[in-house]
Amino acid sequence: MAAAGAEERWGAAGSERGPGPGPGPLGSLLSRLPLAPSPRRRTASQCKPEPPLLRTSKRTIYTAGRPPWYSETGAPVDEAFVIGLCGGSASGKTTVATRIIEALDVPWVVLLSMDSFYKVLDEGQQALAARSDYNFDHPDAFDFELLVSVLRKLKKGKSVKVPVYDFTTHSRRREWKTVYGANVIVFEGILAFANKELLKVSLPDAAGGPSWCVAWEELLDMKVFVDTDSDIRLVRRLQRDIMERGRDIVGVIKQYNKFVKPAFEQYIEPTVQVADIVVPRGGENFVALDLIVQHVHSQLEKREITVRAALASAHQGQPLPKTLSVLENTPQVRGMHTIIRNKDTTRDEFIFYSKRLMRLLIEHALSFLPLKSVTVETPQGTTYEGKRFHRQRITGVSILRAGETMEQALTAVCKDIRLGKILIQTNHDTGEPELHYLRLPKEISEDYVILMDSTVSTGAAAMMAVRVLLDHDVQEDRIFLLSLLMAEMGVHSVAYAFPRVRIITTAVDKRINEEFHIIPGIGNFGDRYFGTDGPSAWCESDDMDC
Repeated sequence: MAAAGAEERWGAAGSERGPGPGPGPLGSLLSRLPLAPSPRRRTASQCKPEPPLLRTSKRTIYTAGRPPWYSETGAPVDEAFVIGLCGGSASGKTTVATRIIEALDVPWVVLLSMDSFYKVLDEGQQALAARSDYNFDHPDAFDFELLVSVLRKLKKGKSVKVPVYDFTTHSRRREWKTVYGANVIVFEGILAFANKELLKVSLPDAAGGPSWCVAWEELLDMKVFVDTDSDIRLVRRLQRDIMERGRDIVGVIKQYNKFVKPAFEQYIEPTVQVADIVVPRGGENFVALDLIVQHVHSQLEKREITVRAALASAHQGQPLPKTLSVLENTPQVRGMHTIIRNKDTTRDEFIFYSKRLMRLLIEHALSFLPLKSVTVETPQGTTYEGKRFHRQRITGVSILRAGETMEQALTAVCKDIRLGKILIQTNHDTGEPELHYLRLPKEISEDYVILMDSTVSTGAAAMMAVRVLLDHDVQEDRIFLLSLLMAEMGVHSVAYAFPRVRIITTAVDKRINEEFHIIPGIGNFGDRYFGTDGPSAWCESDDMDC
């Protein structure tokens, strides 16, 4: 009677989402096994303070930033920590991944699923898949070449594009997902340990030795095998494929017996031997999850980097770099600087003369863009030998919030320019810049990028913004850093780290004080421009009163 009652409850749910399994041995099995891990209440010792995030109806937004992942030379220092999760189909890998991410309580964690890397099926394979006769659990079903390439780039801190697989049509969607900025990568999949390229990546011998003399670099820093009873995995797969992917129960069972179970026994189960940790019962095993999280936290603590202190003690007495261009100090420019530097200047006047300087700065910067000679015909029927920008696009990127004030001047002189934004704030406890948010136009790698910030003192925020652009494959010599006012330290820091970035400003002041304010300086540009008083909650870029 209890079994029948359970089957009736399944049937009621099936009336809304799809057909139920009906009576029989399978229905009895479904009634006795959990369809998903049951929630477990945490003890007081397991409870943690609320993470720094904002929750909306559609998304969770972390308010903690990403600390520097590079040294004062601008080069990436530490790669992302990669956790590999392997296990049979419906073993609970995604649940384990989600709970690890929640327990880590750190921002900039990426979940990468093998399901995104199924190969594109041809017409014949599509027909087989429609009849549940295509083996999605065989290694040949995955595009391992693309997978390894994406994971390697993501581990090195690069921006990557990840395909989105549609399980209903067995095809990739047109729009791919852009992923960037991972401190931790959680990579999960049924064959996460079945490919030797995922376990280890060979590196050519740096000394130029013979081809067989190679070094090895671990692609997966931690390997976790999720071990779940086969009956539970079958029930979960039935629930998922019927309710979420629109499959019929006969096809799901056929596929399981023909492909899923044999593939698990041949390719997946043996890889438990390479795992560092085996997690029985999946997401319900909080002891194992806590051990994993503790280890990851210890590894992240070892990788903490300090940049601003190193910048403050470097480049003393060095000549200004050749990549720096300062707007000619005409009486007009000096007069405008006199107005905006004056502490008694009203906000209206400060904004007016700042905008004038911004316009001059933008016009000056555009003169460094590559131009080609062209001949045009005038209305009088004669020819004129002129110049024209020969590259396809210019993109403006502002460092929020003060850098955004320069966008109006840029759009006034560059028609149809694309704009992006990067939010960098200073951590009150560490004094280091942290990346909180970025929105860059698509296909930015071939563009000339005008990076805008109002002031640059140590150069820490500007360096982080340049590093972000380089991680998105923008060429270094196509980045122009524009600022109304810079300190010599900031100029040296950016030029030392990125010698091919062109630095353009209206003035350079010689020193900064202990609070990293430019001297004589201009004050907090954002506060004066936007009319905010006292210490800025934004702590934007380098000109801060935090």
